[in-house]
Amino acid sequence: PKLSINSLFFLFSIYKYFVPLPPIYKSANQQINTMSLKQEIQKRRTFGIISHPDAGKTTLTEKLLLFGGAIQEAGAVKSNKIKKGATSDFMEIERQRGISVATSVLAFNYKEHKINILDTPGHKDFAEDTFRTLTAVDSVIVVIDVAKGVEEQTGKLVEVCRMRNIPMIVFINKLDREGKDAFDLLDEVEQKLGLKVTPLSFPIGIGYDFKGIYNIWEKNINLFSGDSRKNIEETIAFNDINSPELERIISERSAANLRSDLELVYEVYPKFDREAYLNGEQQPVFFGSALNNFGVRELLDCFVEIAPSPRPKASEERIVNPDEPSFTGFVFKIHANMDPNHRDRLAFVKIVSGTFERNKPYLHTRLGKKLKFSSPNAFFAEKKEVVDISYAGDIVGLHDTGNFKIGDTLTEGEMLHFKGIPSFSPEHFRYINNADPLKSKQLEKGIDQLMDEGVAQLFKLDFNGRKVIGTVGALQYEVIQYRLEHEYGAKCSYENFPIYKACWVEAPENPKDPEYLDFLRVKQKFLARDKQNQLVFLADSAFSIEMVKQKYPNLKLHFTSEY
Repeated sequence: PKLSINSLFFLFSIYKYFVPLPPIYKSANQQINTMSLKQEIQKRRTFGIISHPDAGKTTLTEKLLLFGGAIQEAGAVKSNKIKKGATSDFMEIERQRGISVATSVLAFNYKEHKINILDTPGHKDFAEDTFRTLTAVDSVIVVIDVAKGVEEQTGKLVEVCRMRNIPMIVFINKLDREGKDAFDLLDEVEQKLGLKVTPLSFPIGIGYDFKGIYNIWEKNINLFSGDSRKNIEETIAFNDINSPELERIISERSAANLRSDLELVYEVYPKFDREAYLNGEQQPVFFGSALNNFGVRELLDCFVEIAPSPRPKASEERIVNPDEPSFTGFVFKIHANMDPNHRDRLAFVKIVSGTFERNKPYLHTRLGKKLKFSSPNAFFAEKKEVVDISYAGDIVGLHDTGNFKIGDTLTEGEMLHFKGIPSFSPEHFRYINNADPLKSKQLEKGIDQLMDEGVAQLFKLDFNGRKVIGTVGALQYEVIQYRLEHEYGAKCSYENFPIYKACWVEAPENPKDPEYLDFLRVKQKFLARDKQNQLVFLADSAFSIEMVKQKYPNLKLHFTSEY
């Protein structure tokens, strides 16, 4: 009897389950999968943008999105009167203050590359969120204000990047304003940040004399008209800097200055070496004005070409390579109430290797149980979309009911633990009190979720059960108070608690050790438990810490929660 096409397809679909494929077909399929995985990984560029507050970091993020076609018009962050805020500042308090208080994740496609940006808070009071984010990036763009130069917070963040050998590109911003000389700025970056720079673009004048930028990387000139907030400027190809055409384009004086500046650049600074950049030994520098869309395209074009695709990451057990077929990833951030209407809580996972697939069970190594995720999200600031598959280098948001803590690892079954994200000793401590007794459950839930996010640290005193909140900066208390009221409907008040440092106590092998028991008795008023139930000594002065070390020489105190 003749079989229809549909019947043949049906019979073949049954046949392939019972008759194994010859090895040649299996290996071909595996090769295709491995090839497509490698190609997808090569397309990824996951980076963070760091700077001192108000250097223009969030504005730069906006303009990168604009070039990537992810948004049609950039929002200004400069004035509270402008209702449209920056796309990456999606929390209400960020729009009111005009600053970023939480890391936001944004993704877009550009020139066949998938770009993942992590826009971090610049304010020192939110530094801990930024330190955690730097564990999830493969490279970094450092933004520096042309007038202020290298500032304190920039130095601290760059130091963290240098410790981890993260490749850095420097973007000197706000060139349309009066500022320091370009060579003075390059010297400052080298001396204050300890970087070895090489300019890949150079300004033609600064402030009122700003005519544009010569792109050393692409050998062209980008002219500045001063009115390009919405329109992206065209560039003029310019291979020969000695051509008389240059005088006609930017004036005789500017042409002479540019030629002498470039001569100095070529003599003083080393040629760009991609290997040195990838090893964190050389830092390319670009100049521009993010607010005016100027110099941003040059930065982005060079970035997608030279920046690293996802890099290997060390776990406690072994080094994990991104092109390994098995999925591994870790939670670097938790955010509650991204949509206040739905009380949702998202765990941000950086995919280290393989692919993350929707509805596939993965092992939560700390809990030792398998979890499935029916709606993993990709991000565009507060906008989210469900994705079926994500690759190494991507960031996915997983809806969480309380299973995740910052630093948790997910795998396909292997017991791995990615080197974690420690909590540092806070610098400010306050008792937290319930200001509305009718909303105690809401307050409890709000504090619990906000502390899981890593907004601040919660300590519960052993002797009376009172809760103490420790933060890196005082502004965090305002953020907590605001979010508790507007996201959880709970009100709180604070009381000062004069503490100098939180020290995590490493318990001895023998819990009945006389020295340890004496310490617990003598210092009981200053002992507390953190969210992980680890014992913490809340010292009221540096002198107290020294006295404890002298009196109890076998007791170990640590200033981070991971030891």
